[in-house]
Amino acid sequence: MKTVTQIADDIIAREGGYVNDPSDPGGATKYGVTIGTLRSLGIDNDGDGDVDIADVKALTRVQARDIFIHHYFERPRIGDLPGSLQASVFDMYVNAGANAVKILQRLLNDMGQHVTVDGVIGPQTIAAAEIAHAMAPMHLADAYGIARRNYYYTLADNRPASRKYARRLDGGKGGWIKRAEEFISPRYWLSEAEHAKRVSAWG
Repeated sequence: MKTVTQIADDIIAREGGYVNDPSDPGGATKYGVTIGTLRSLGIDNDGDGDVDIADVKALTRVQARDIFIHHYFERPRIGDLPGSLQASVFDMYVNAGANAVKILQRLLNDMGQHVTVDGVIGPQTIAAAEIAHAMAPMHLADAYGIARRNYYYTLADNRPASRKYARRLDGGKGGWIKRAEEFISPRYWLSEAEHAKRVSAWG
């Protein structure tokens, strides 16, 4: 199993460098770290007394890794979840914040556990995840990845501006879908035909 540092480095590679896409509600981003995150943490890289786009552009990979490990893995207690879930939940937490945990909590409820869907990993969620893992140790990570993929599709259903992240210009799977499927066994990947059918209503 990869270390948390290796998982963080994978996330940085997946997120890429500086972007400021007007369709992305996160705003200016580098290595997956948004300007909002830098402001909340008070990271003023250029020392000019405010946190702005220049500070995002100046962000280093080491800074991004430290932010991810401390604020997106350790603080939300992802390390207390079963090992098979940690990489995918960590990656999703960077991408979608507490929604990553809500996806897991809804899945646990679907599996017969009784968990409050609040986006917080506490004793109740940890215990339920351990029970679910014991019930289906070879399938829990796949189930989470599939739920995550469904979340992305639903988000794009409801937010047309985000559809470009789920479907490429040529109609193929977009970055969101490929990202979710990186954590799913290949036997559960959607075929291109299945993907096309799923997004056909988008026009």
